[in-house]
Amino acid sequence: MSIETPTPGQNIFIAAVPNLRDIGGWKTPTGTVSRGKLYRSAEFSGLAGADAVTFARLGIKTVFDMRTEAERAEQANVVPEGTRYVVVDILKDASGAGPAQVLAVLRDPKAAQEMLGDGKAIALFEGAYKQLIDIPSALSGYHDFFTELADDSNLPADFHCTTGKDRTGWGAAALLLLLGVSYDDVLDDYLLTNEQLLPSLKPLLDQFASIGGDPDLLLPVVGVQKEYLETAVAEMTAQYGDIETYFTKGLGIDEATIAKLRATFIEPATA
Repeated sequence: MSIETPTPGQNIFIAAVPNLRDIGGWKTPTGTVSRGKLYRSAEFSGLAGADAVTFARLGIKTVFDMRTEAERAEQANVVPEGTRYVVVDILKDASGAGPAQVLAVLRDPKAAQEMLGDGKAIALFEGAYKQLIDIPSALSGYHDFFTELADDSNLPADFHCTTGKDRTGWGAAALLLLLGVSYDDVLDDYLLTNEQLLPSLKPLLDQFASIGGDPDLLLPVVGVQKEYLETAVAEMTAQYGDIETYFTKGLGIDEATIAKLRATFIEPATA
């Protein structure tokens, strides 16, 4: 009797940890991305009670926090006892970028209109996705993140930013592309945020409406668009040519570490 395996990208529902999913299960040319080793999520400052017990069952040894200092101060993580907590501040050199300002615009409809209205939201985030490829803090942050992932003793791990969609989204996409997952599948995983995150943000959108804001204005901010990932991939390709060169030249990760990442995160196909 065959045992059914979960669909890749399936949401792991823990109310206090929105947008939580295993990056495993996607097909590669030589096998499948391993399950149970790496999870992506939004922040989990409210982790407590039954949710904390459920999260602890994942056995996560390391949590990588990709948020800025201001974001971490406003919503401090709660991690299970004994879990290693590592900060990789991707936007340290661009703390005013769109992904780092998600919470701020939710509180001020006037500021949100000025920042995001008339199509400016998409342009703002496309600019931010270019920064994920080339600003020094992004290059050093992703270098540290992927280098740590190549060490089995740090796994299983979870990585996140505030909503788990932009800094986290590129981190997941870059790793999956390196492992040989097709771009279409990488995009599918990326866009799952719109299904798995937005329902948890409904109270915030309702609150924004209650103070005179237009919730539709926030959709490009609290969700993701395929144009964002396309922008990052295009920038990466323009600067480095391909994903392997992005890792070696851009992130300064050696071939041995890349080989270790592939060995760690690809489950070979069985005959």
